[in-house]
Amino acid sequence: MLHKTLFQIGHGSRSPNNWSGLNRAIMHTPQTFSSISTYPQLFYILLLLLFNDAAFGFEPDFQYPLENLTVSQGRDAIFTCVVNNLGGHRVAWIKADTKAILAIHESVITNNARLSVTHNDFNTWTLNIRNVKREDRGQYMCQVNTDPMKMQTAYLEVVIPPDIVYEETSGDMMVPEGGSAKLVCKARGYPPPKIIWRREDGGTILARGNHSSKREKLSAVEGEVLSLTKVTRSEMGAYLCIAANGVPPSVSKRMMLHVHFHPLIQVPNQLVGAPVNTDVTLQCHVEASPKAINYWTRESGEMIISNDKYLMTEINNSYYSVQMKLTIRRIQKSDLGGYKCISKNSIGDAEGNIRLYEMELQKEDSLQEYDQLEINEETENTEKHLYNDFHGPSTIEEESHLGLNVTESKSRAIVKNVYLLILALLFQF
Repeated sequence: MLHKTLFQIGHGSRSPNNWSGLNRAIMHTPQTFSSISTYPQLFYILLLLLFNDAAFGFEPDFQYPLENLTVSQGRDAIFTCVVNNLGGHRVAWIKADTKAILAIHESVITNNARLSVTHNDFNTWTLNIRNVKREDRGQYMCQVNTDPMKMQTAYLEVVIPPDIVYEETSGDMMVPEGGSAKLVCKARGYPPPKIIWRREDGGTILARGNHSSKREKLSAVEGEVLSLTKVTRSEMGAYLCIAANGVPPSVSKRMMLHVHFHPLIQVPNQLVGAPVNTDVTLQCHVEASPKAINYWTRESGEMIISNDKYLMTEINNSYYSVQMKLTIRRIQKSDLGGYKCISKNSIGDAEGNIRLYEMELQKEDSLQEYDQLEINEETENTEKHLYNDFHGPSTIEEESHLGLNVTESKSRAIVKNVYLLILALLFQF
């Protein structure tokens, strides 16, 4: 009887006047009053359980605002709602944009198996969404069934990392030199990804800028389409299409641009000399695309094959550039003459010519001996003219000139003496 009376009062008007109603109920039920007198502690405990804070005029309120969430697709999202003074009220979770009731208290209403609710302590309620999908984005509401209703909302944003759409993206491409190339890269994700083009080797891209009709050298180009016009062999190489939207990880695809042209050969030294019985290396610089077949021949057309006599090597300088080298060991008279470096691909062919001649070492030795002989003769002439502490001239012409000057001085002295003798005789007379 006591429980029934308190339940009726507890679900009536929630104001301090409930106490007077409770007193009237007790006065009109003597049996109940006697029970209360017998168990006063039980009476107050039941009062606290049934009326809770509402008996003292407290209403449910939210301790913290519901926070917006941004979650990558495939991860979990957790909304936390903290309600104070809940009393006998209940917490419900609602998808606000669709007005679908997801859960009430600890019971999930929707048939979505990825949703669950938990009650962590006396005032904290959580909504868990596992493995979120794009359709889970939207407004979520934590609601308390007061009169009027109390609620707070938060937004769930589901972001998706970028992904290359391979069926709509270009692959490796081949164009003739001087032609045009159009590389396309498509990517999906949320937010929509941005596409950046770069060269794998870090080189510049010769393309039209965003605000110019002229072609510019750019380190990166933005956009789904990369258009290249009047393509040259220097633009051959790997291009990277990079998609990013701020959601890690970024993704990229590598595309190879092949520029085709017929072979071109440059010969650094067309005339090469070397002494007999020494090794000599002939070189040709080849540019070709697609990759060419390179080989060496004698002037007569005889093809040279690698063996103990000949060593042929190739050094790749770029996608289209090769350095051809032919080393001839211990050359003999029979090895002298013309050589050809030949390059052929599917577009055309080219050749370079080199002539090998003998360089004589004896001429160099004779020249050195002649130079030494001249040095010795000059030294001897210099030493011959060092006499009487007088450093004489170093050449025969200077010596002849010196002898002439000495003769002239002696003649002048004789004339002077004769002149003085004549004067002396005149004074005597």
